Amino acid sequence: MAHSILPCCSINSCLTTKTYLKNNNTCSAVFYDAVPLQTCKYPKTVLRSCTLRPRRQSIIYAAATPMSQEIEKSTLTGSPQSSSESSAKSKKVMIIGGDGYCGWATALHLSNKGYEVAIVDNLVRRLFDHQLGIDSLTPISSIQNRVRRWKSVTGKSIQLFIGDICDFEFLSEAFKSFEPDSVVHFGEQRSAPYSMIDRSRAVYTQHNNVIGTLNVLFAIKEFSQECHLVKLGTMGEYGTPNIDIEEGYITITHNGRTDTLPYPKQASSFYHLSKVHDSHNIAFTCKAWGIRATDLNQGVVYGVRTDETDMHEELCNRFDYDGVFGTALNRFCVQAAVGHPLTVYGKGGQTRGYLDIRDTVQCVELAIANPAKPGEFRVFNQFTEQFSVNDLARLVTNAGKKLGLEVQTISVPNPRVEAEEHYYNAKHTKLIELGLRPHLLSESLLDSLLNFAIKFKDQVDAAQIMPTVSWKKIGVKTRTVSV
Repeated sequence: MAHSILPCCSINSCLTTKTYLKNNNTCSAVFYDAVPLQTCKYPKTVLRSCTLRPRRQSIIYAAATPMSQEIEKSTLTGSPQSSSESSAKSKKVMIIGGDGYCGWATALHLSNKGYEVAIVDNLVRRLFDHQLGIDSLTPISSIQNRVRRWKSVTGKSIQLFIGDICDFEFLSEAFKSFEPDSVVHFGEQRSAPYSMIDRSRAVYTQHNNVIGTLNVLFAIKEFSQECHLVKLGTMGEYGTPNIDIEEGYITITHNGRTDTLPYPKQASSFYHLSKVHDSHNIAFTCKAWGIRATDLNQGVVYGVRTDETDMHEELCNRFDYDGVFGTALNRFCVQAAVGHPLTVYGKGGQTRGYLDIRDTVQCVELAIANPAKPGEFRVFNQFTEQFSVNDLARLVTNAGKKLGLEVQTISVPNPRVEAEEHYYNAKHTKLIELGLRPHLLSESLLDSLLNFAIKFKDQVDAAQIMPTVSWKKIGVKTRTVSV
């Protein structure tokens, strides 16, 4: 019998567990209030742990415990320490936010490499789509169906813990059950525009991101002191200074004295500010508690395919093209595919670091295989190339013409508060030194992205293309209409 799992957690849900039974290898949980009375059964499954209290979003489900596996040799040549060499330190990896865009691709990649993987997620990203009236361009299966399909395709198991990391008791049970050697933390509200919709979304973003990360730090301290935290930060923490951006730290001389200090932060949204707070909290706990942590300040991610997500259509990753969650290159490819002019914000000189999602998973693997030392707070700038918005528009226009598309570009009023022409030169050598082999943006990759967008163009909702979230017009009143 197929496993059936209720979607347990969301921002506005008030699911309550009424009864819980555990009998041999079958467990049942009955829920009421927010959904009709239902019973979930998981035959022949070991429920590793559960947290059951009324009106708390803290229900755990874990898949059947997989047999131990030897870590396969890393295919990343040039890495100072391969996955197999560090198997004793990094065999078990917890992916927080493993149902999301970067998290899902990373979970599959690490599982395929032989790591024992557990996903922790409250599935709230799917709720955002329903609230805002948006959807992924690609159809994405439920996390339960995804994990079952991965098992059927590869024979490898991924454990699931469904719940909110802002609930420390839920997170504690997940840590004690899985006992991770490494934690990869993607589990945050990741969109700057979402954090600028209204007051409630700004508050949610800061609470979810900062408190969630604090809970992860306390869980490591209490239950897994040797655990290595790999935290996904953002290049947006730095802003756009008129000097080179270093990797986390800068050495300065002032009034005859010299010191190496954290690089100054100039966040440009409530989302980016939450990431700055995270970095400060992690740095402090490394110093105070001896936690080992790597902060991956990631650039803008593009693409959708990895070797693992291409194995079966049910493993397909999400592809966002809307003005809230869609990233620039992905959005431009969809706009070109449906004949909509490419929407360049303002002058289009905004320059950022970019990377292929295949490099995201590669970078995370390298960070895990080469962990920070106890008490060390490392910062890696995680991107492979720099482009301005105008650069991207030109690349997509040229690639589209070769496919017979008539691609036009328009300048639209910039909804953000940011410099539209500026100096930008960010260092990004540390991951290359560890063995990163980047997938640079090429004509063939752009052709692939455009063809992918063309394949699904009938799924595009044209109403979601234009930006509707304004940095200056954010207000107290909750916006309930579709964006």
